[in-house]
Amino acid sequence: MKVVKIETDEQLKDAFAIRVEVFVNEQGVPRELELDELDVSPEACNHFLLLEEERPVATGRFKNYEPSVAKMQRIAVLQSSRGLGVGKFLLLAMEAEAKSMGYRYSLLDAQCTAEDFYLKLGYVTESEEPFLDAGIRHVRMRKSL
Repeated sequence: MKVVKIETDEQLKDAFAIRVEVFVNEQGVPRELELDELDVSPEACNHFLLLEEERPVATGRFKNYEPSVAKMQRIAVLQSSRGLGVGKFLLLAMEAEAKSMGYRYSLLDAQCTAEDFYLKLGYVTESEEPFLDAGIRHVRMRKSL
C-alpha cells in the first residue's frame, strides 16, 4: 500500500470516482452535496489517494479548520478493500502530513457507523448528540497529533 498526495487532475478524478462509488452510489448522498469548492483542483485542498498495487482504492482529504486544527474529510474506501487496514493506513498517513505541516489536532465528522473505527485510532467523540450531514448520522471527533 502506498499513500500519495494528489498533484494532478487525473489523480483527483480517481479520488472522485472512489467518493462517488462510496458516498453517492452506496450511501445515497446526492452528487451535488458530495463534490464541493475544495474539489476544483489538487491545490484547493490536501487530497490523498491510497494505491494498492498502483490501483486507487481509497481517498481522503483535509483542510485547515482553524489555527492548528486540520479537518479530515471525505475518507472513503472501496468496498472490495474494506477490512484490510486500508482506512487506517490512509488516515495515519494523512495525520502525519498534517502534523508535518504544523497542525496539532485532527478533527473529523464521523458517520456513526464508523465511530468505533476512529475511537480505536485515538479519536475522542466531542458531540453530545449525533447530527445529520447529507442525511446520515454523524458525530464530531478530535485527536491530538
